[in-house]
Amino acid sequence: MKKIIWMLLGMFCLPVIGFAGHLEPFRDVPVPEQNPQTPAKVELGKKLFFDRRLSGDGTTNCGTCHVPEQGYSDELEISLHYPTTRNWRNSPTLINVAFQKYLFHDGRASTLEDQALFPMMSAFEMNQNLDYLEEEIRSVPEYVAEFKEVFGDGDVTRERIAMAIAAFERTLISRDAPLDRFLAGETQALSPQALKGYEIFTGRGKCTECHYGFNLADDRFHALQVRENPEHLADPRIAATRRFVAKVYHFEEYRTLAEDPGRYLITKDQKDWKAFRTPTLREIASTAPYMHNGVYATLDEVIDFFNAGGGEGNTVLKPLQLTGAEKEQLRIFLEEGLAGEVTTLTYPKIP
Repeated sequence: MKKIIWMLLGMFCLPVIGFAGHLEPFRDVPVPEQNPQTPAKVELGKKLFFDRRLSGDGTTNCGTCHVPEQGYSDELEISLHYPTTRNWRNSPTLINVAFQKYLFHDGRASTLEDQALFPMMSAFEMNQNLDYLEEEIRSVPEYVAEFKEVFGDGDVTRERIAMAIAAFERTLISRDAPLDRFLAGETQALSPQALKGYEIFTGRGKCTECHYGFNLADDRFHALQVRENPEHLADPRIAATRRFVAKVYHFEEYRTLAEDPGRYLITKDQKDWKAFRTPTLREIASTAPYMHNGVYATLDEVIDFFNAGGGEGNTVLKPLQLTGAEKEQLRIFLEEGLAGEVTTLTYPKIP
């Protein structure tokens, strides 16, 4: 009986809008039992991550859209694309991606192993045939030797390619930010302005209703009615991509689709129409532009959006009525307080 009571309490304690979560210092990286971390596997994954063989025309790799020096994003409104096509969404950071419960802005993948293959296969991203990719990697003796060391034999499969890349991505961590030190009891870790911003973040700004825990994200999806970019709506290549993705996910009216449906394409649940995953705020100052379509170039614009109560018609947010000084203090906290030590990267030599 006690077990049932605790299960019911857990259900009612799930985070919802209006719930202020707690901020937490760094914790260990979760690693799935079926893909344990080893130094050799991480090194193999790093090489594959930066290997242009993963793209159909040999011009791009994972690091093209997830640039280490740019917060493992790419500083573009929407990420790069295969020639003659156009992508339709912003490239999310891979920093602390190991902590995410769902991957992509719409949450279509739940593991890094699954996520790794999507961009390779995507007609408007890397446009690679995975059967051909396996043969390409098998043709490289150095890779065959590394696959044998990591997996026990030299057989190259798409699943093993994804496992290695996922292992590497789990090492991309930001830790020991001023916020972490502050939460650990170092009262002077935040500057006076950043401290005031922290108080807004956890108080009047209501940021911790969605951005909490260590990774400052709630693993949920919210329809904030972020505005569409008019230039994107007018681009026929983006329209083709939007219709293509909707068709793949069996959206009946894909031919007339004129906006991004967000998570709805995955769940077909009306509450998920234009809902997108809550992103981590770690290293947020290094990952502009913001939102799923990169429509906001600066943190000031993002703060203005939330201060105004989100986009027109949303039922999630309400105006915050922060003053100019309070908005500046909040920005300072986001810029200073959440910038930590990111895993040092040494670029590999690609065989």
